Amino acid sequence: MKKKTKTNWNNLRVKKKHLPRIKSSSELSPTTLLKSIDKHIDKTVTLCGWIYNKRSSGKIQFLQLRDGSSDIQAVVEKKSVDKETWENAEELTIESSLQITGKIKKDNRSPFGYEMNVSKIKIIQIACEYPIGKKKHGADFLLNNRHLWLRSQKQRAILKIRDEIFYSLITFLRKENFLRIDTPIFQQVSCEDTSELFEVNYFGEKTYLTQSGQLYCEAAELALGRTYDFGPVFRAEKSKTRKHLIEFWMMDAELPFTDLQGLMDFEEKLVKQLISDCLENCKYELQVLKRNTKLLKKYITSNFKKITHKDTIDLLNDKFNLKLSYMDDIGAPEETKLAKIYDVPIFITDWPAEIKAFYMPRFKDKELDRVKAVDLMAAEGFGEICGGAEREFDYNKLLKILKEKKYPFKDYKWYMDLRKYGTVPHSGFGIGMERTVRWITGIKHIRETIPFPRMLNRLRP
Repeated sequence: MKKKTKTNWNNLRVKKKHLPRIKSSSELSPTTLLKSIDKHIDKTVTLCGWIYNKRSSGKIQFLQLRDGSSDIQAVVEKKSVDKETWENAEELTIESSLQITGKIKKDNRSPFGYEMNVSKIKIIQIACEYPIGKKKHGADFLLNNRHLWLRSQKQRAILKIRDEIFYSLITFLRKENFLRIDTPIFQQVSCEDTSELFEVNYFGEKTYLTQSGQLYCEAAELALGRTYDFGPVFRAEKSKTRKHLIEFWMMDAELPFTDLQGLMDFEEKLVKQLISDCLENCKYELQVLKRNTKLLKKYITSNFKKITHKDTIDLLNDKFNLKLSYMDDIGAPEETKLAKIYDVPIFITDWPAEIKAFYMPRFKDKELDRVKAVDLMAAEGFGEICGGAEREFDYNKLLKILKEKKYPFKDYKWYMDLRKYGTVPHSGFGIGMERTVRWITGIKHIRETIPFPRMLNRLRP
């Protein structure tokens, strides 16, 4: 048995100089947010925030400040401030919190477009020595300190783009007459591969963490029309690739009276809107990440490519001398190779039934059963971001598939009822938030696209 380590609480105390210098926010003056600073040119304002960089040039100190909404450089001139303000500026450390007052002026040399001439500084707390410096740190160190790493300029840029994508997506769906429903986290049914489920003891009964809310969206669709859900999903896949997470966010949408072509048209329209909104509202963040925005603009103006799974296999085998079969999935190596052929996103359709979900309608392609399914592959080798399909709406056909797969009927009875009472042809898809963020930001590893990643060997912080 592992020996428990006793916590020495006294050793965890910080020095008095690092304790808060105010008792509550009531001691602070009303403040302005940096995102609206353009309305205060040549005016004196008060800001609250954190120092994320600092340098001194003799009798001038340059403080780089963030408040969460934006950043600004604040200039403290010794000759222009009182002794207390100058000493407070000297005492500030990286990540110290403060309230700062000064006059805003336009400055085209600044990456933010503005600068503050400081007249007063009130310290909230002097931060202890910050563990993340300007030197390069390893991935494990940064992930162990993820709660602090989030403050870096790059990580903040990624998360702001993530927020923009989220807002853009739900705004687009509202305009397209979708209604949001919230599907359960605890589910007894599998939507995809049963081997990827997290088993949970639910008061003595076995259940699972959701891997998709799709089946429940289908139920709501017959009551409300176009529906979607958006929330965390869980896959117990033991993968360490740069595009896999154990817990991630997925939007699942259902479109009644829509076929596969209509679904692809809708997905393309949605994805182009997401990119367009990021280009419009996250210019600074994309610049911080050094993203090639010319490519992003190209995806908006170009038609996405459409190709069948069979033709994709033939193309890869021919171009790269591979030996893929018509039963093979399209994995990361193949996605990278496809990006060398096509410089726009690609819809791959008509997949082998054996490697896709049970609810997809089948059709014969010579000797092989295929399904009316489509995966959308992002350009530049970033891989799949959307997966969708028509839904089998014939009760007896779906019953036959459940029997073939040996799925327990009692778990799917409620889902089968949807085919008995007012069934209609319909299609749906899911889009992965983190994979979309990874593509639009150009970030190499998916672990940076979510505030606190859960991976095969990472559960903390």
